[in-house]
Amino acid sequence: MKEVKRVQFATKNKGKFDEASRVALKYGIELAQVRLEKYEIQDDDLKKIATVAAEQAYQELKVPAILAEDAGFFIDALNGFPGPYSSYVYRTLGVNGILKLLEKISKREAHFASAVAYCNGGRTMCFEGVVKGKVDFKPRGKQGFGFDPIFIPDQGDGRTFAEMDIDQKNRYSHRALAFTKFCKWAKAQSLQND
Repeated sequence: MKEVKRVQFATKNKGKFDEASRVALKYGIELAQVRLEKYEIQDDDLKKIATVAAEQAYQELKVPAILAEDAGFFIDALNGFPGPYSSYVYRTLGVNGILKLLEKISKREAHFASAVAYCNGGRTMCFEGVVKGKVDFKPRGKQGFGFDPIFIPDQGDGRTFAEMDIDQKNRYSHRALAFTKFCKWAKAQSLQND
């Protein structure tokens, strides 16, 4: 296998791309954004969703390799809702709709999860990251996207993801963890095959 230096990342979400790119550059890997409508199966398994999306993008684009990512916001008190349906729930209910569902609930544990799938025509590899935290009582911050204004990571300093810049968020985020795993794997593959 040749050293991975540049990989296409199929996403229309600029925020996801920016976060992932910052991680990849630390490992000498450049991501190129491909604004492709992600093929998304309906499933409860982020890994399966990301894997199918990467394989479909690979078939459609005919590129040497491609990445796809799926993420979800899982709230314990809501039995994991919205989970893999987070982007739909964000578009329909929004941050305030989630806060309304939680308004009388004091236990606010939640986590973000990410699955990053890499497809090069052979076996598709998937890398996962999870960050635990809690849902705040009101939105705070203007950075990030999606449910970032209401999520406080356990390992952080009490700020929501939306109160952090990209580098600060990447210290804790599910996406940064998953992309770090991918980058370490990609570098190890190239070292083994020099």
